[in-house]
Formats: sequence, C-alpha cells, structure tokens
Amino acid sequence: MAANSLRGLLDHPRLVPAVIVAIGLGALGAALASQFWGGLEPCVLCIYQRYAYLGAVAMGLAGLALGGNPEARRVAVALAGLAFLTGAGIAVFHVGVEQQWWRGTAECHAPVFDPDASIADLRKQLLGLRFVPCDEIRWSLFGISMAGYNVLASLGLAAASLWAALNITGAKRS
Repeated sequence: MAANSLRGLLDHPRLVPAVIVAIGLGALGAALASQFWGGLEPCVLCIYQRYAYLGAVAMGLAGLALGGNPEARRVAVALAGLAFLTGAGIAVFHVGVEQQWWRGTAECHAPVFDPDASIADLRKQLLGLRFVPCDEIRWSLFGISMAGYNVLASLGLAAASLWAALNITGAKRS
C-alpha cells in the first residue's frame, strides 16, 4: 500500500524535481550556515562536495522546467541522482583523507613556498593564503565527520532519485 501511494506521488510532474531542488538548496544552505555562522571553514574537498549538490539542483530545475515531458523529467531526475552519487564518491574520498587512509589532493596540503622568492613575494603569498587542511576533522557527531554524514545523505539521495527516475509515471519504458 505504501509503495502504491509513493508511486502515486510520482504522477505529479513537478513534485520530484521540486523535492530535489529543495533538498539540494537545504544542504547548501546548511553548509553555508556552518561556514559563516558556525565558523567551520571548508577545505577544498568540502567545496567539491557542494558542486555535486549544485549539479543536482540544476537537474532538479531542469526537471521542473520539463515537468510536462515525462521522458525528459526522468532523465533530469536520473542525472540529479548521478550528481548525488558523485557527491557521495567525493565524500568517501574525503573521509579516507580524514582517516589517513590515503593522501588528499595537492590543494589539501599546505602550499610549498619558493625558497628563492623575495620577502615581498612571500609576504604577498602569506597574506593571500586561505588554507584549510582536508585531513583535519573540524566537526563530528557520534564519531562521524561532516564528510561521513554527507556520504550517508548523498547515497540516500542518489538511491531515492534513481528509484524515482525509474518509476516516474507517464513515461514510456523500454
């Protein structure tokens, strides 16, 4: 019965894309709130994870615009699912860097300064430096970092989006 009522929600052409947009914007809003009000400066991998949410939001907006065309809506929702899945992959990589399982990207580590640079050049580099290491866990709850929670959220959102794409009604199935 619950599965039928859930599938019935997929009859509403703009509901799934609207939910994707709302969740994506909510996640981005939470990330920005933790940054600007919570004082948690993001590392480069945190920023990359935000791009995945932006991609999902863009696909959700495309699904809203194409709501009358079930096939196009199905593709937009599936692409949003793939964006969430990409975000989960980036978050898994980030958790591995935090746990010292592997080394992060070059941007994850402190910059190397040219020893032959002048004092003025070094000063310019240092004053313009905004570096947050990727292997430092800045916040956790129950031993799980923000990147760890993002793995769980992104995997759930990817699964839900891909399930919805497969079950959108009104679309021809091959």
